[in-house]
Amino acid sequence: MALPANVTTGTWTLDNSHSEIAFTVRHAGISKVRGQFKDAEASLDLAENVADSKVSATIQTASFDSGDANRDGHVRGEDFFDVEKFPEISFVSHSIVPKGDSYELQGELTIKGVTRQVALETEFNGVAVDPFGMTRAGLSAETTISRKDFGLTWNAVLEAGGVLVSDKVAVNLELAFIAPAA
Repeated sequence: MALPANVTTGTWTLDNSHSEIAFTVRHAGISKVRGQFKDAEASLDLAENVADSKVSATIQTASFDSGDANRDGHVRGEDFFDVEKFPEISFVSHSIVPKGDSYELQGELTIKGVTRQVALETEFNGVAVDPFGMTRAGLSAETTISRKDFGLTWNAVLEAGGVLVSDKVAVNLELAFIAPAA
């Protein structure tokens, strides 16, 4: 699949201030907790044939933010991310598969030193030139992962049955990339 006419090849860089790396996890079986990682770097190496393009990203685990300082401290600690020992989450793509009007971005996700294959359902949201002359491209992507697959196994059993934190984590990405300089 060829690139749209208004999209240039080369290395596009993540605009972290206009992007969101978010998650949703069920808490106590009755509600959902949402949050995000606030510090990430990523590059999108666009080839003439979209399927030949590559994506790589690094997320700082200490930038985890769910809006609750106590929970954030616990999740940054040894029970979950252990940010002192594992300061980064990484993703490296190995293929981009066209799926109608969208794509499946396949690659390796590494969390807490454990690498697993993941597939992100990805949508290209278009290209725009901002008021400062910067060309930007937008992407949305989502997947669901098992946190246990990555060694994030801490939990607590509830009195009424069930567990405090679900295994499944929905990952939702809203990404803005800046075009390479001409």
